[in-house]
Amino acid sequence: MTVDMADNADLTKTQTQTQTQTLPVGSTRARRNAEGRPQIYMDHNGSTPMLAAALDAMMPFLETGFGNPSGGHWAAAGAKEVIEQTRAMIAGLIGANTDEIVFTSGATEANNMAIKGVPGLATPKGTHIITTAIEHDAVLRPVRFLRSQGAKVTILPVDGEGLVDPEAVRAEIRDETALISVMLANNEIGTIQPVGEIAKIARAHGIPVHTDAAQAIGKIPVDVSDLGVDMLSLAGHKFGAPNGVGALYLRKGQNCTPLLHGGGQERARRSGTESALLLAGLGAAAEHAADKTNSRIQAMRDYFWNCLEEDFGDRVVLNGHRFKRVPNTLSVSFPGHVGADILATMPQVAATTGSACHAGCVDMSHVLIAMGKSLDVGVGTIRFSLGETNTIAEIDAVMAALRRAAI
Repeated sequence: MTVDMADNADLTKTQTQTQTQTLPVGSTRARRNAEGRPQIYMDHNGSTPMLAAALDAMMPFLETGFGNPSGGHWAAAGAKEVIEQTRAMIAGLIGANTDEIVFTSGATEANNMAIKGVPGLATPKGTHIITTAIEHDAVLRPVRFLRSQGAKVTILPVDGEGLVDPEAVRAEIRDETALISVMLANNEIGTIQPVGEIAKIARAHGIPVHTDAAQAIGKIPVDVSDLGVDMLSLAGHKFGAPNGVGALYLRKGQNCTPLLHGGGQERARRSGTESALLLAGLGAAAEHAADKTNSRIQAMRDYFWNCLEEDFGDRVVLNGHRFKRVPNTLSVSFPGHVGADILATMPQVAATTGSACHAGCVDMSHVLIAMGKSLDVGVGTIRFSLGETNTIAEIDAVMAALRRAAI
């Protein structure tokens, strides 16, 4: 049933060998809390430690590279060059052309630009948008804003593993449908959506497709031609770049009304003086993401889940699709417990819960609700999202802490 908003890999426990790599600046291996315990960072879906290569690339722009990239003089040349180099790196990372890349402050701005900028949605009355119940708020809130301005919105359900059915998309297409927005990978459970199939359906009806790929870039191969999407959003801080920089892929020929008007930067698609500092970091991170593989991270993730299954049996539940998910994400629930209470027993571990606690109440995330999780399961959810800084030893330490939590 849809809701119309107008109405309302078999891996064992063997130790995996650490690959040679440049560790991020924020490497957690050397960090300790006030009691001297090692601090363990397992919230890479929230934000990744910045890569040392990204910091190195940024340093010149903290020192001497202060020129405005739009300037026509010697002080601007270095900034302009690094911006275009980064544009080429991002384009290469996702299989796009350089003139299809628009730099933004992150995925939130890119999502807003894509959703609000589609022709017809600038004056949305009578238009129709299709999206899913598990999108990030950076998609759902712009959609709700357009609904308040007169757009009609269909929110598609997902199954118990967090997957949307492409045929459900087909069934909801109307003559006035102006946009379909479906995320590529979910931030909470990691489930990968069939965006390519949805884009084929949309293309047959001449409807543009946007995908929020913030949680996919750097974790799985992403090619805009294979996906067939018209717009794609990404955030640098999800793959080793600094916070505050991202991009929107805008397929050649796809019109998009700018959110920001001004000096005409980014081919008049996003005005404002570009930050060569941040873009230098983004380019270095994109180069690293293009070269990396995630087999070690996936092996650790699966080792973690095998340990949980062995120790807790039916007292732990896996959330999301067992196989169709990004390789670093492990969302689990401990029925009958509160995720925040469990994490409070191990303050040295940085992870997130699937619920919010306030005024003595616990609210489940909209993603878990959409998947049909019971309150008993949902409030006991913890998301562990791994990255290059993590080790098997850290997973063993978290397992020991979970055992001590008397779950």
